[in-house]
Amino acid sequence: MRIQDLGDKILKGDRRALARAITLVESSRQDHRAEAAALLDQLRAVGRQAVRVGLSGTPGVGKSTFIEAFGMMLTGQGLRVAVLAVDPSSTRSGGSILGDKTRMERLSRDPNAFIRPSPSQSHLGGVARRTREAVELCEAAGFDVILIETVGVGQSETVVAEMSDLFVLLLAPAGGDELQGVKRGIMEMADIILVNKADGDLKPAATRTCSDYAGALRLLRKRPQDPEGFPKAMMVSAQTEVGLAEAWTEMQALIDWRRENGFWDRRRADQALYWFDQEVRQALLARLETGEAKAAMAELSARVAAGDISPAGAAEAMLREHLRM
Repeated sequence: MRIQDLGDKILKGDRRALARAITLVESSRQDHRAEAAALLDQLRAVGRQAVRVGLSGTPGVGKSTFIEAFGMMLTGQGLRVAVLAVDPSSTRSGGSILGDKTRMERLSRDPNAFIRPSPSQSHLGGVARRTREAVELCEAAGFDVILIETVGVGQSETVVAEMSDLFVLLLAPAGGDELQGVKRGIMEMADIILVNKADGDLKPAATRTCSDYAGALRLLRKRPQDPEGFPKAMMVSAQTEVGLAEAWTEMQALIDWRRENGFWDRRRADQALYWFDQEVRQALLARLETGEAKAAMAELSARVAAGDISPAGAAEAMLREHLRM
């Protein structure tokens, strides 16, 4: 299929074309990268935007259950929802389970929902290498809300904040020392903290946890992109669906305020600059993977090991002579 035709199908909401396009942008082949860039340029000109919600949390907190319940609530309101879920890749085999469609059985059957699991492929930050481009494709396909689920590592998943409009941190009640369970770095990125599983016997513990985090958030330095009362901590139950509507109302209030005060466009511009910087860095690292570069690295490594040249001198020689920098 020609790129022009693929783009036209995506703009019409063709789910198969969208899935094919995401496969294209995830490919590392040079010809596919050129086609993906052309496709994204074609779709970006249309200017469609969705609400991008990044969702992080420790393993076992109930991210998939929450996303299914939250997504079903949104589709029930007539919204189209895309879920981009990232599964950790095995460091031994490189494979991923990619079982998110199985875990979100109801949502996967909803005609107004689209679920796409992707392997992290050792990419740090809790997201896949091309998740940002998959987000743009989903926007072009006309989805209203895009939920970006991270791998669930916890403290290092701050990259998702660089591709989302809202960053939601999902926590479980009574998870040990709550204020140490998730470190300050990721807390500072969160717009809303949701304490999940606030039902049954766990509700008192969830209340205490929510209160602890609400107090901790008040101690953080106020950010210019937040109205009064944000970031905030709330309780939800994905199992009983209690608190989901209230959480969405708060998300919409924050989105509206940021749009009205210019922070929405400014944030998107800053994110574009961030990813430009990342693309340049990744392209430079890719040049080290060529056969010529690997041979030069091996030769210089042997000289470093023998003590003939310092590590800094070898690095400078590598950059100057072989990478032309």
